Amino acid sequence: MATITRLPFDATHLSDFQASKPAIPERIIAGRRQYRTVWISDVHLGTRGCNAAMLIDFLDHVDSEKMYLVGDIFDGWALKKRFYWPAAHNDIVWRILKRAKRGTEIVYIPGNHDEMFRQFTGLNFGGVHIRRQAVHETADGRRLLVLHGDEFDAITMSHRWLAYLGDAAYEAMMALNRWLNVVRRSMNLPYWSLSKYAKQKVKNAVSFISKFEEIVAHEASVRRVDGVIAGHIHKAEMRDIAGIAYYNDGDWVEGCTALVEHYDGSMELLHWAEEIAAREAPESEVRLAAA
Repeated sequence: MATITRLPFDATHLSDFQASKPAIPERIIAGRRQYRTVWISDVHLGTRGCNAAMLIDFLDHVDSEKMYLVGDIFDGWALKKRFYWPAAHNDIVWRILKRAKRGTEIVYIPGNHDEMFRQFTGLNFGGVHIRRQAVHETADGRRLLVLHGDEFDAITMSHRWLAYLGDAAYEAMMALNRWLNVVRRSMNLPYWSLSKYAKQKVKNAVSFISKFEEIVAHEASVRRVDGVIAGHIHKAEMRDIAGIAYYNDGDWVEGCTALVEHYDGSMELLHWAEEIAAREAPESEVRLAAA
């Protein structure tokens, strides 16, 4: 079992972490959005690719009765190679634990990058329930299987060395993506994901994603549930696959997306970069877009 000894807190003392103060104070925002359930995954805390500022903005604007953390919240692979943990990453953990303290039900399903937490499956730390998988019942009575999805990735399971090689290539692309967006910000242009664009254009990536979605949907069918919610592939999606509702909540490295359930059971993908761009757009541009 993989272990990490350099996290800035001990998993068994997460409740103590709630007493700390965030470097970026939680904003008191009127009219915070209210949802029945929120799903986020693939945050990759402990890497430079984590879009911490955007996730903090999301957490400060959105509330829910229940929240699922669908794996790869921490990046143990990266932390084993080199330690990187800015204050903003602490602030994300603090905000999640604060939600649990305020009564939000938090379910954490570790993925392959944070597999060190799988040894705590079935336990509760600081109000965070750690599970290997879960079945969520929506407000309209549908049963949805919730899992990270790495168990259906043949490369991750059978060729771990290849998974590490691909991870290194991905980190290089994300480094380029960060510099690209520095330039875009200097030109007053919104956030743009190079990796997301590449996935849409490269045939093999499209084929892998499609096959992954079909396999995960098949597993949901075998288990006789109505749908499935996964992470892992960093590709936000909502679609029907052979009568199974397939959802992927995306990531907070490139796409910056979350899946939410409204109080009537309907589902929606939130693209937070677009939300911020719309919020910060001049009023004249907003009127023009609505026309």
